[in-house]
Amino acid sequence: MRLVVLGGGGFRVPLVFQALLDDAAASPGSAVTELVLHDLDPARLATVGAVLARQAEAATGPVPRVRTETDLVAAVTGADFVFSAIRVGGLAGRVCDERAALDVGVLGQETTGAGGVTYGLRTVPVAVHVARTVQQHAPDAFVINFTNPAGMVTEAMAEVLGDRVVGICDSPVGMFKRVARVLGVDHERAFFDYAGLNHLGWLRRVVVDGEDLLPRFLADPAAMLRTEEGRLFDPSWLTSLGAVPNEYLWYWYYNREAVEAIAHAGETRGEYLARQQGDFYDGGTEGDALARWVRTRRDREESYMADSRDASGAGAREEEDLDGGGYDRVALQLMRAIARDEPATLVLNVPNRGLLAGLDTDAVVEVPCVVDAGGPRPLEVSPLDAAAQGLVTTVKAVERATIEAALSGSRAGAVKALALHPLVDSVTSARTIVETHLSRLPDLARVLVRP
Repeated sequence: MRLVVLGGGGFRVPLVFQALLDDAAASPGSAVTELVLHDLDPARLATVGAVLARQAEAATGPVPRVRTETDLVAAVTGADFVFSAIRVGGLAGRVCDERAALDVGVLGQETTGAGGVTYGLRTVPVAVHVARTVQQHAPDAFVINFTNPAGMVTEAMAEVLGDRVVGICDSPVGMFKRVARVLGVDHERAFFDYAGLNHLGWLRRVVVDGEDLLPRFLADPAAMLRTEEGRLFDPSWLTSLGAVPNEYLWYWYYNREAVEAIAHAGETRGEYLARQQGDFYDGGTEGDALARWVRTRRDREESYMADSRDASGAGAREEEDLDGGGYDRVALQLMRAIARDEPATLVLNVPNRGLLAGLDTDAVVEVPCVVDAGGPRPLEVSPLDAAAQGLVTTVKAVERATIEAALSGSRAGAVKALALHPLVDSVTSARTIVETHLSRLPDLARVLVRP
């Protein structure tokens, strides 16, 4: 079985490779046999390749053959699965997403608010090109999309690939594990009633043997404070909501505090990662690349959402949340379910198909699905309450306006998408953000070519 990783020089690729090595050791006869890494930067591919070589030395089972490619067609031809984790514009683009928003006093975050719109504007055309290339050269392949904004990008790719593209995110499963740990239940035995959009979802029930255990969790402030969500949002707010929000909803419920925390942090998350990962990649293939990567990854995980945790008083992350076992394991479970017909229940980004009210059939939502050889099938979930539904329908409209602007190349459409977002406070701010990006980022200037 051939797996292609787009963004193969990315920092988290060794997590995917380790998951493949673990799977090969457990199921040597049905694992991925070839891993193709595609990236536009040969130096990054070489650095990541050095890390993978050291991982392979410690493997206890079969090791997939690793091949690197800078040509997209050569990479995807003959693929069984394509894992898309690209970052159009690199970390410089992320820094611009964050800073251009902060400069006008609104949230500077890469996927929530203005940053998600500008990231989507330059990413959607590339994602659609990838989808068309896969359709032509690997028509039987499943595409697993982790490229952010994951829901928006998955929806754009689905216009080409239909049900053969699925979006994934590691935020929901991390929340599920934390809540289950406090409740004292095996998270694999529970059904987590979760729904919304990517980075905009809520956990409403935790069902074990027919009993919903979430009310017990929401009635116990001490238990809630043992989770990152409880410390981040405050137990009283979770009790008021009657649900546990995805961590990214902190940027909505505590928007003022979020903007102040990021503005006063000294450097944005993108600036931190550019500096930190720059040091890693500058080391190239010299020395012990794996040890260097492990140190860098640990620092990265410990500092995740640090500004939010500092502003809320949530404190340091729990040790259990630092293992890096997120999207890589979700992707592997998804591949195993499809390739081996081993049914699994996963939270995925898939077409709505009438599941959530207020959204049409093709709207990509983030919900639990049963996956097997036939692909994902969404499970029935509880209806969203009025406030959550309002946010979801509004953000979906913003996502679609972003896709339309990106594919038409309209600058006015880009301003419209930004101005429609509830976390962007005025049309003037939207215009300024677009102008800033056009002056700083050639990647977006190449997209927005029409007035």
